[in-house]
Amino acid sequence: MRLLVNIDHVATLRNARGEGYPNPVDAAKICEQHGASGIVFHLRGDRRHIKDEDVFALKDAVTGTLDFEMAATDEMIQILAKVQPHLCTLVPEGRLELTTEGGLNMKAVFEDFKSRVFPAIRKHPIEISLFLDPNPEDIELAHQLGTDAIELHTGNYANAADDTLRKAELDRLAKAAELAHGFGIKVNGGHGLNQQNLKPFIDAVPHLNEVSIGHALISDAIFDGLGKTVENYIKIIER
Repeated sequence: MRLLVNIDHVATLRNARGEGYPNPVDAAKICEQHGASGIVFHLRGDRRHIKDEDVFALKDAVTGTLDFEMAATDEMIQILAKVQPHLCTLVPEGRLELTTEGGLNMKAVFEDFKSRVFPAIRKHPIEISLFLDPNPEDIELAHQLGTDAIELHTGNYANAADDTLRKAELDRLAKAAELAHGFGIKVNGGHGLNQQNLKPFIDAVPHLNEVSIGHALISDAIFDGLGKTVENYIKIIER
């Protein structure tokens, strides 16, 4: 299993003062130098953190996997075609949300993804991942679309109020991973993972290919340094 680091919050800090630093590209390089297998960024429609120029600079700088998180808009598909990352992760996007709040509603987007989104992306050698809640119905629809991967939304697990709810969510995630794996779909995970809850997650959920971690990792890096923090997360994964 591999660690991908989401560097959106480095851009958030930069944009708070508009001074041009810290540079998310520099952060990406440090993450890879200390063992991260790749970098995740989310170019939002409102450009609240990552900017267009960051995207192209990251494409030039990142040597491992580059995962372009995006809403499935025509604008983002056009940018995706120019950037040519290894992977795009399609996510729901709400203008008023602080961060992505849940997985795609596959029933609502299925026909549009089938007729417009997937055909447009399949013109390019870019793998497609869908950000999903651990619902069997959504995974079955993802399989019908021919997705290469899913990223399981781990936010409900991370935010569970007690051990009972936490275990129930881990069970849902494990069953979802088994189902996806049975369809031949790669299984990734992300949202709300940190140094405390990462190990129970990877112990309970089989067939994990990648985990994407951003906010907690960047927050930890304020105190421990970015390179050291990446190494700490990798130790948890490899333990």
